[in-house]
Amino acid sequence: MLTQGPAKKVTVYVGEDVHHHGEPLYLAVLNYLFYHGVSGATVTKGIAGFGPDHHLHTARILELSENLPIKIEFVDTPETLDTLLPKLLQMVGEGLIEVQDTTILKAATATAPQAALPHVTLHGKAKLMRVFIGESDRWRGKPLHDAIVESLRANDIAGVTVYRGISGYGAHGRFHKEKRLRLSSDLPIMLTIVDEEAKLRAYLPVLEQMVQEGLVVLSDVDVIKYTHRLPSGVQSKVQRS
Repeated sequence: MLTQGPAKKVTVYVGEDVHHHGEPLYLAVLNYLFYHGVSGATVTKGIAGFGPDHHLHTARILELSENLPIKIEFVDTPETLDTLLPKLLQMVGEGLIEVQDTTILKAATATAPQAALPHVTLHGKAKLMRVFIGESDRWRGKPLHDAIVESLRANDIAGVTVYRGISGYGAHGRFHKEKRLRLSSDLPIMLTIVDEEAKLRAYLPVLEQMVQEGLVVLSDVDVIKYTHRLPSGVQSKVQRS
């Protein structure tokens, strides 16, 4: 939690069309900061600029650029920054990160940051987590299942799949069913997540804050194979047991 006194101001500069794992990099950075308890962050879009490649990008009406400069700013404690920087440097890549000393005169309340967990190759014994919620459940203005997926990704959980049910009922005993002419607004949603037990249990406090009404279960599983596609020319470093 931020308090009055010395702090660090971080500014991240990236291009608008730069992507990270299939989504705009600035959104990936914002989600990473959001789900790791950073007190606040601001994203602004430039109207003109150039980077190390010396290509001029501009938002002129007759010559729209697809790679305008994006700036992300946030303020937090030096200790929090030390936790965030390794992953942030990895994500930003060719972008620019600037850190300045600053002083907080008035601090807002905030939740404690969640420490980033290192990614490891998944094999052997693991845990399967299932989260059962309703399609209409929301968290901070967005569908709850979308928010959970974003938070899992920001916490380096190995993977998640979201399933939409066609019928079901929960603790209230209300029956929800997909109808041909009228779709229920609260069909059951199930998220399945597989990762190491330590990482899933470390993530549970985040999940408990987000899921106000639902069911979360853990089961033992054996991971037979866990692979992902690598970019062309990149040699796989997947550990084999």
